[in-house]
Amino acid sequence: MQDIRLIASDMDHTLLTEQGQLPPGFADYINRLDEKGIRFVVASGRPMYTLKAMFSEQWDKLAVISDNGAAIVNQGDMIYKSLMRVEDYQEMIRFVEDETEGVSVLCALEGAYVLKKYERYSEYFRAFLKDLVFVDDMRSLDVEANKFTVFLPEAGSKQAYDTIYAPRYQDRFSVTIGGDVWIDIMNKGVDKGMAMEKIGEVLGVDTKQMMAFGDNYNDAEMLKTVYHSYIVANAQPGMEQFARFRAPSNEEYGVLQIMEQVLSN
Repeated sequence: MQDIRLIASDMDHTLLTEQGQLPPGFADYINRLDEKGIRFVVASGRPMYTLKAMFSEQWDKLAVISDNGAAIVNQGDMIYKSLMRVEDYQEMIRFVEDETEGVSVLCALEGAYVLKKYERYSEYFRAFLKDLVFVDDMRSLDVEANKFTVFLPEAGSKQAYDTIYAPRYQDRFSVTIGGDVWIDIMNKGVDKGMAMEKIGEVLGVDTKQMMAFGDNYNDAEMLKTVYHSYIVANAQPGMEQFARFRAPSNEEYGVLQIMEQVLSN
């Protein structure tokens, strides 16, 4: 763990507890890392505005990967964004709404758009999408969007990925599983691993000096990119192939336990 200069962590089921809470004393860890010249990277499928609300007090000390890499901020400055073509996400909206049981969620830079008929999921959505807009018609939307998400009310994201969304879209887009009920689609080449490389370029940090934590398949590219790659004990089955090391579960504050080891060196 010598010469670690960048530590990235996924949020849900990795850094956050199962109640969606940050570990106690987390802000102190950010300050301690900053004092040692180590940049902490929030790496999430959540949108940037949601993450900014979560980490507002530490915003100038962090790098932030949002939307699985489709937008990247370093110390408050946007250093990268990958906008989808309007015709691409409109085709996805039509497909999901007309031919599947999923719910279309268009993730724009200023908010997320969902059809009004799905307002019954509002409370759940707002845990991940702070700026949520319900509309009568999504097929006429023309906004700056960097991610298209499918919400699966009955869960089963792995099966939906394997049988519906990967076969249809993976040749032209980055398609990943964001959780039990989420499928995320971004522009081709956009993922957390690419985002780590871009942050490394800005900060002059080699991937051998990077550490990352994850639990699910949208973390796979990030874990493959960095040398010090960890999955938490509660990671999804099959994630073992992507990480060199293991950390205790999110409920045991596993990310903080490993960071403490880094800080003690």
